[in-house]
Amino acid sequence: MSLALCAARRLVRGALKPAAKKLDFCCEMARPSSNMADFREVFAKAKHIAIITGAGVSAESGVPTFRGAGGLWRKWQAQELATPGAFARNPSRVWEFYHYRREVMLSKHPNAAHIAIAECEKRLRKQGRSVVVITQNIDELHRKAGTKHLLEIHGSLFKTRCTNCGNVTANYKSPICPALAGKGWRHSCQNYNAEDGCHGLLRPHVVWFGEALDPDVLSEVEKELELCDLCLVVRMFVLLCEAAVSVVRGVPVAEFNTEALPFHFQGPCGSTLPPALARHESEIIA
Repeated sequence: MSLALCAARRLVRGALKPAAKKLDFCCEMARPSSNMADFREVFAKAKHIAIITGAGVSAESGVPTFRGAGGLWRKWQAQELATPGAFARNPSRVWEFYHYRREVMLSKHPNAAHIAIAECEKRLRKQGRSVVVITQNIDELHRKAGTKHLLEIHGSLFKTRCTNCGNVTANYKSPICPALAGKGWRHSCQNYNAEDGCHGLLRPHVVWFGEALDPDVLSEVEKELELCDLCLVVRMFVLLCEAAVSVVRGVPVAEFNTEALPFHFQGPCGSTLPPALARHESEIIA
């Protein structure tokens, strides 16, 4: 396994633990400037930009993060419901939780950060440059904003997967089925392409705690991070930022966060990203 893939796995799982060597490495790197004008010069020269986004981006749209001591849904810790074991014990309860999350998202909209990223991608594509968004978020706000090159490493709230045949289907219905307007739901797969039908139990197409990530998605993440010549890390936890830096060693990394770190653009990404990704004076618009 390559160093990049190993670090990418840690990054997308959110499982990186603090280590003295990692902190030393970060301190020994060439110090990226937090001056916006300096960043803009680097941005203007970049051909392949990777933007890694975390839960904080969606939080600025009012999306609950369900993290920490306050991460309760009804009387359950949200993270206790996001496991294969919880689904095996009570699929109806888990589906109620994800139905609630889907319904919440119907009232949420992309914020200025989502829009700035999507507009940047569209503009740079016309110049022969590329932008890829690698997100831990499952709410599809990036897609809603217009992002095309999107890697959703933890899946999507708006897709289901059959536990029997593995068929993945997009579903934007509200509610996803009539039964969820009530207490619970156990719905079968309608993959009629399978021989004699399937009718396996459907689950949310998301990565739960304790589950492996999709190897195909991991390969795409590795490829994009090896290709990029500029990486933006937006609203992620401190340790995940360190993981991102280790993945793209030797590439300029800019962080847009609310916490004060050695190298960062501090503040809400809805305020800091738009000017960072706006058209540079050197760009030629066709």
